[in-house]
Amino acid sequence: MTATVDPERFAAFLRSLKERSGLSYEALAQRTGSSRSSLHRYCSGSYVPPDYGPVHRFALICGASPTELRELHRLWAVADMSRMTDEAEGAGEGKAEGKAEGKTAPTADAEAEADTELPAAGAALPAEADTVLPTAAEGVPPAGTEAGPAAGTEAGPAAGTEAASAAVTADLPTAVAEAGPTAAGTGSAVTPWRRRALPILAVCFLLLVAGGTWMTLATRQRAAAEDADDGRLLFSAACAEPVGMGQHDTCVKEVQRLLAKAGADISVDGSFGPQTLRRVTAFQVLHDLDPDGVVGTETKQALYDPKARIKSWSPKKVRQRVRQVFAEDPDHAVAIADCQSFLDPLHILPNTNGTRNWGVFQISDTRLRELGGTPREALQPEWNIQAAHRLWKRAGNFDDWPYCERAYKDSSKKSSAKPSEEPSAKPSEEPS
Repeated sequence: MTATVDPERFAAFLRSLKERSGLSYEALAQRTGSSRSSLHRYCSGSYVPPDYGPVHRFALICGASPTELRELHRLWAVADMSRMTDEAEGAGEGKAEGKAEGKTAPTADAEAEADTELPAAGAALPAEADTVLPTAAEGVPPAGTEAGPAAGTEAGPAAGTEAASAAVTADLPTAVAEAGPTAAGTGSAVTPWRRRALPILAVCFLLLVAGGTWMTLATRQRAAAEDADDGRLLFSAACAEPVGMGQHDTCVKEVQRLLAKAGADISVDGSFGPQTLRRVTAFQVLHDLDPDGVVGTETKQALYDPKARIKSWSPKKVRQRVRQVFAEDPDHAVAIADCQSFLDPLHILPNTNGTRNWGVFQISDTRLRELGGTPREALQPEWNIQAAHRLWKRAGNFDDWPYCERAYKDSSKKSSAKPSEEPSAKPSEEPS
């Protein structure tokens, strides 16, 4: 019963990881290096892999947390030991059936020997008689000795018994050596016991090896999940893969903790969402790294040894500075900036065509090249506000930000329509 339940629990855990990741068997096979059919067999419970490596890679790609990895390893170890126990029991049953069949012939032989007539008293025993172990009660004399009635009478019962015992003692080594496995006695009992003991000892040995391996891997996984040897979790085995969008685990939490330590305004919740993506990209820009929003080896190294703070202006300070620069139309400019970035100087928005918009006024890559600026400069609030003012002056309007400009105009129309409705109601209140 346990042999069925343990692999099913292991398979159910794998299926839950796969469904949560949203990846197909084909995609997982390409990334893990295992075949699609093998992964399907793991998840269906029809096969438990003897090596934990493919299972570990599968779980990491599906975004398993260190806690989930430890639980998965435990389930795999239990399912694997169950598999080995089933195989050993199957082998033992096969050997037991073989022995049962093999015992049929000796039983028939024994019956045949039992039916053989013993030589009469007084007759000389044949040469082959020394292969049969007589008992003292039978009073059979040694081979080649006459046992006539007179001799038996003169010796008496006591003498006959002593002579029989001496005969048995003298012939015992020879009888056992010559009888071999076919003789009744010790030889036929030792071999079956050894045959039964071998599979039991093999199973015990395999269980010891599997238990030692499981304890070693569990200890290493626990140590990696709690912390790496040098105190850097992102460089431990638990966070060996790049950390990116959509991930939910302690690796993301560590990234968020390091970003907050470097001055970023970010929630440390373990979920890699849009806010974390913006902060990671800003961190990469400020450290002259490829701003791809993915925490790879270089970004991990920089997070543990930051060279620049990513703390910037507060929304209040941004609002004040926008009003000062856009003195001609301060309310309009603040509304556009608030619509574009929520007055966040480090706001970065990726576009579907691979480009990005940067900073307070979300200056696009195209406009950034026209102005001769860089993403690093665009994340500086003063530079960004001054660049937006230049664009506004050149166009004479805020059409560089069409969506927010449209929203501003719509809100202005609604606000201007309300006062015009109020006076029209007053004349109706006056008496006619």
